[in-house]
Amino acid sequence: MEGMSFRAIRGGLLLFTAPFLVAPVNGEPAPDVACVNEVRCNAVRNFFLSHKSPLASKAPVFIAVAERHGLDWRLLPGLSMVETSGGKAGKKNNIFGWNSGKASFKTVDAGIEFVGERLATSKLYVGSTMDKLRRYNPARKVYPAKVVKFMLQISSEPVE
Repeated sequence: MEGMSFRAIRGGLLLFTAPFLVAPVNGEPAPDVACVNEVRCNAVRNFFLSHKSPLASKAPVFIAVAERHGLDWRLLPGLSMVETSGGKAGKKNNIFGWNSGKASFKTVDAGIEFVGERLATSKLYVGSTMDKLRRYNPARKVYPAKVVKFMLQISSEPVE
């Protein structure tokens, strides 16, 4: 099955990934696509649905960006919940409150890619997921705990 891969994850589950479904085109993540039996994608989609978030259809994009940049797959959805209630309060496709909410992006997908890439490559965000959270909004000491709360709603795996 060319383009598809399987890998074992905690608990012996097989994780199906289909990177060709959400590959970037001209620097933009692919448009909305189905989760296609991908456990993490379905978890993110169901999480957003449970919060009545308009971002449920973006679950494949969140997973693809996290995968591409080596981020915890729950980080970006968690950030979006704290910053804009899962996209409900986002303006100009800025679902992460980037640049104190002043940044604008051509599309929501472009914003997900931009923030994911920055969290993965900027010297400001070097380190673990918890290190990234402490630096994302350093003025609010409780900020990491708020994001982690949402991350754990998606999956109970420990946040490192």
